[in-house]
Amino acid sequence: MSTHTSANLTREETAARSAAIRLRAVRVELDLSNAPDADATGFATTTTLRFDAIEESTWVDFLGESVDRVVVNGADHPVLWDGARVRLTGLGPENEVRIEAVGRYNRSGEGLHRFVDPADGQTYLYTQYEPADARRVMAAFEQPDMKATYTFVVTAPSGWHVLSNGRPVVTSGGGRTQTVEFSETRPISSYITAVAAGPYHRVTGEWTGSSGRVPLGAYCRASLAEYFDADEILKITRQGLDFFTAAFDIDYPWGSYDQVFVPEYNLGAMENPGLVTFTEAYVFRGAATQAQHEARANTILHEMAHMWFGDLVTMRWWDDLWLKESFADYMGSHASVAATRFTEAWTSFANRRKAWAYEADQLPTTHPIVADIPDLEAAKLNFDGITYAKGASVLKQLVAYVGEEAFFAAAHAYFADHAYGNTTLADLLAALERASGRDMGAWADAWLKTTGVSTIRVEREGEDAWLAVEDPRPHRLRVGTYVWDADRLVAGEAIDVDTDAARAAIELGPAALVLPNAGDLTYAKVRLDGPSIQAAERGLSTIEDSLARGLVWSALWNATRDGEYAAAAYLDVVRRHAPREDNPALLAGALQNAAVAVEDFVADDRRADARGAWLETTWDALWGAAPGSDAQLAWARAFGRAAAFDDARASEIRAFLSGDTPAPADLVLDADLRWILLQALAATGHAGEEEIARELARDDTMSGHTAARRARASRPEEPVRRAGWVAAWEDQALTNDALAATIAGVRSGGRRDLVADLDADYFARIRPVWESRSIEIARRLVRGLFPHAETLEAVDGWLEDNADAPGALVRLVREERDHLARSLFVRSVQ
Repeated sequence: MSTHTSANLTREETAARSAAIRLRAVRVELDLSNAPDADATGFATTTTLRFDAIEESTWVDFLGESVDRVVVNGADHPVLWDGARVRLTGLGPENEVRIEAVGRYNRSGEGLHRFVDPADGQTYLYTQYEPADARRVMAAFEQPDMKATYTFVVTAPSGWHVLSNGRPVVTSGGGRTQTVEFSETRPISSYITAVAAGPYHRVTGEWTGSSGRVPLGAYCRASLAEYFDADEILKITRQGLDFFTAAFDIDYPWGSYDQVFVPEYNLGAMENPGLVTFTEAYVFRGAATQAQHEARANTILHEMAHMWFGDLVTMRWWDDLWLKESFADYMGSHASVAATRFTEAWTSFANRRKAWAYEADQLPTTHPIVADIPDLEAAKLNFDGITYAKGASVLKQLVAYVGEEAFFAAAHAYFADHAYGNTTLADLLAALERASGRDMGAWADAWLKTTGVSTIRVEREGEDAWLAVEDPRPHRLRVGTYVWDADRLVAGEAIDVDTDAARAAIELGPAALVLPNAGDLTYAKVRLDGPSIQAAERGLSTIEDSLARGLVWSALWNATRDGEYAAAAYLDVVRRHAPREDNPALLAGALQNAAVAVEDFVADDRRADARGAWLETTWDALWGAAPGSDAQLAWARAFGRAAAFDDARASEIRAFLSGDTPAPADLVLDADLRWILLQALAATGHAGEEEIARELARDDTMSGHTAARRARASRPEEPVRRAGWVAAWEDQALTNDALAATIAGVRSGGRRDLVADLDADYFARIRPVWESRSIEIARRLVRGLFPHAETLEAVDGWLEDNADAPGALVRLVREERDHLARSLFVRSVQ
């Protein structure tokens, strides 16, 4: 049986099911006591569903090892299970169905993930479901509009922490096992139920709101306890709860608030009510920049916003995924600025999150924010830059359009009217219209139901100036001006503009640099005019306001990606101004973009020189950065990554790692940075198995093993790269993180020559792997090993020959084709 294609669910069939079934309550009993036994592949799972029905038959979703017994209204029922659906017949108006089954422990980050910590041999479990993997753990009506109360009963080894959405109310057992029963939840969808279990390190606290005390918990693996800065995590949690309960005027609805940082996680985080899961990349094992701390705070607040947007009120189907994700993405930045020390969060949003949106919105597979999602495979791929970052950008424009007071008043009414229910776009628009007095229909049509990025530029001719908008929508924005004061660009007058026209006259005084969309109020790419580009090239780092600098950085990068600004010119701006950039998020973005520019956008005959020049830029900036600063750490990481493509500094790296030559003052060569440097040596042929094994002995942890796998696969020898290629496709024992490390090794250092003759093999494999592996694993393979060839011939041939392939697979291939086409085009015009 295919593990995902035959298990696909369509919008039409799930709508018919929810019309015929009213789900009321679900009880889930899990026996996880065998989890530490490496030979145990599955766990006992028993689900009891109580529901009303108007038809005599339906189905329940389950993916696992077996379905052993089905009891319908007290009588045994034939087990009719095709590997994905349990068919039920003989239903009455009121029903109780009990399904006894065996679920499968997973290593792909889907369903119930089992991880054994190499540091101490301890076993950890956690669940991840969105959009439809609850059926890997329990029998479920796997669709968001069938909410129910849930009661979880979990048997696990004694001494483990056992967590779920509710609070533990009964704990029994003794000896080797314990059984924990949790309080019944309020109505929620299956995809946000959750369980975690294991010998997690725990830090507790509390928050007191208007409805009383809420217990707080923060968890990580025991071997990471020394790095776990739970105090900051809990502080941000309290600040967020203070902010959201006041802003939404609705009490936190879920009783307790646990946050668990888990290994081998496919996402940044997941908003399970009362039990939020996070990637443990947010547990910083060594030095971390303020940008990393800001990103973690943003994610904590993003997930917290979901306690209302998404959990309390849930979209009816995945078409309206934006109803939760766009709002949470917006609120993550808004709450960071309003409630925490990270007051420049909108700068990071403008420069990094919007870059994601602009990129996604220029793909041939772009879609409206309110998307057409016919099935679960399409839903899985819709967690993208449109749904998150473009949606959040449009909400920022919405707040400018209706006003912040009306926006939060509408949110309160929306939650009050639809608590524990499901909604569509029309429900939210009705609340906004009532609160603002504005007709939201035209705004929604222009922003939520269209595709593509508007482009805004200011055109100047003598004393006359115009705001020009390609792909006009209604924009409320600000045009900023900057003038020279000695050698600095300082802010001049700003002009507020409301327009839905393609061209609008504006009154500008003399200005060295004109910045359309100052304040980043609207969603549009900005094009700087010629004099503004010249001013930016000279004085970008002298602009005082970080958001304004971020918008200039963004404008230059978008022009580079579009082939309108030379990659060499962008790299020169980075060389001159990034060493003076004091916002860690802007610096990180510039360094990442520069690395992409070298590999993807510099002309082929100049790439070797560009690699060498970029390596020297990072080397010089590393030594010039303030000791112990965020900038020093950012440049050190950029240097290590650049060194994977050019070995001119290999001897210096070896001396750093051996301790023969001191690193720059106050630079901490922690485990993560050491691996970046060693991977560079491996990718350029200056380190082999002996050095990798020695480093792994220093860092015998999960992160160390994953990094070592990447280093081993990075060695620039054709048999090594080929072995990694085959393992990626065929070794089904690879975990999600091990697969990612293997793919990264195969692709390391730009050595396409070592695998170029495998292009045909790629195209032969992708359709079978899509049919046989989970979506998460298949997606990593399709994206990660896509051939970055010198022509589009092979990919176009596959697309022509596979018009009948699953739509989600075709979407991935088309997107990778577009990235390649963009790279080929930009390189050709340099």
